Amino acid sequence: MQTLSLFLNFLIIVLEVRFSDAFTRNDFPDDFLFGAASSAYQEDVKMMAEMGLEAFRFSISWTRLIPNGRGPINPKGLWFYKNFIKELRNHGIEPHVTLYHYDLPQNLEDEYGGWLNRKVIEDFTAFADVCFREFGDDVKLWTTINEATIFAIASYSDGFAPPGHCSSSKFINCSTGNSSTEPYIAGHNMLLAHASASKLYKLKYKSKQRGSIGLSIYAFGLSPYTNSKDDEIATQRAKDFLFGWMLKPLVFGDYPDVMKRTLGPRLPVFSEEESELVKGSSEFIGIIHYLTNYVTNRSSKPSLLSTSKGFYTDMGVEMINTGNFSLFEWEAIPWGLEIVLEYLKQSYNNPPIYILENGKPMKHDSMLEDTSRVEYMQGYIGAMLNAIKNGSDTRGYFVWSMIDVYELLSGYTYPFGMYYVNFSDLNLKRSPKLSASWYSGFLNGTIDVTSQDITQLQSNFSGSSSM
Repeated sequence: MQTLSLFLNFLIIVLEVRFSDAFTRNDFPDDFLFGAASSAYQEDVKMMAEMGLEAFRFSISWTRLIPNGRGPINPKGLWFYKNFIKELRNHGIEPHVTLYHYDLPQNLEDEYGGWLNRKVIEDFTAFADVCFREFGDDVKLWTTINEATIFAIASYSDGFAPPGHCSSSKFINCSTGNSSTEPYIAGHNMLLAHASASKLYKLKYKSKQRGSIGLSIYAFGLSPYTNSKDDEIATQRAKDFLFGWMLKPLVFGDYPDVMKRTLGPRLPVFSEEESELVKGSSEFIGIIHYLTNYVTNRSSKPSLLSTSKGFYTDMGVEMINTGNFSLFEWEAIPWGLEIVLEYLKQSYNNPPIYILENGKPMKHDSMLEDTSRVEYMQGYIGAMLNAIKNGSDTRGYFVWSMIDVYELLSGYTYPFGMYYVNFSDLNLKRSPKLSASWYSGFLNGTIDVTSQDITQLQSNFSGSSSM
């Protein structure tokens, strides 16, 4: 009966979202930024301008700018980024720059183990210094590390992201790593590297450049699977591990108590000086949000001295997906974003928030008429507006992604782009999908968000589109 009740509640919420009052771009604050994002792929500024993007989020490749990780600057890389940022500015598009997106210079990995060694703090700060100095007059929004939580988990607990560390199991074979300690060591060094770069920016550049600097995390929507006390406690524990791991040090100066109790000596400790350095170092929080899960308690408890358990075992919960789900395709669950934004408002002093990624993957050679992606974007933008009306200090929204790009988990098979890229064409021909037309219409004020408008847009689009 509990499962049936949850399903009926979920259905009611979906219907409320789908048939809620129409909204327009003008319902958002004047200074709110709507944009799109990619990683180290940057191109097509004219296309962005024609689409009406107000902002574009991209990353600077560390090795493109400083090939060896430290030392001499590559003049071609410097020239490329200066020109690209100027071109965005000339078209009235606000650049939002991410300094690190899974691309540590190999030299630093080989020399001292990358994010597992505190030496990375100094090298990352020096890289950030070059970026602030060279680009900061035109960049007002800086994210230090992309989705730091999932980066630490995927790279040092699960082993499927670079550098591929984990404790080997029947599911995955890693050549090196320790899933019980390395994600927490890497995460600790990420926080310290972020805080060091933030301190540098505030002391050396902020008074002249007047920008803001923040860190981003991956944020699942999390809701109890049943109304039992155990599942409520499990959901809060999941939030402490998945949100509080990075956010509590940034806001309050230390890790959540439940992580300290669960992990014991496996969790690094901040010195008093480090705690003060990290606390308040993020002027905004970047949110990467795609998915929502129900949470139920897992009975087994990790050992304080365990050498084979990973992050999700330590968390002690089971996460159950909502609706139809596969690894590369999923349904829209907009209320999950509202849960995230409301939780951050209540638990972390309502920080300024930018939703830096939100979008839907679809098979690459499917039709340009990506109606389900439009419905996904519409639902989440509406959910975000509801959160803002309820007091969330959310300041921007970036669709992932502007065009089809190489994805870490699915290559070119399941891209997120609003523009189709023909990878068989020597000129890599771009073609707008329905989602590009919808987003452009929303941004320029010709679309009020209602289901009727999607139907009309489909009719207009199907008569004029081709790959």
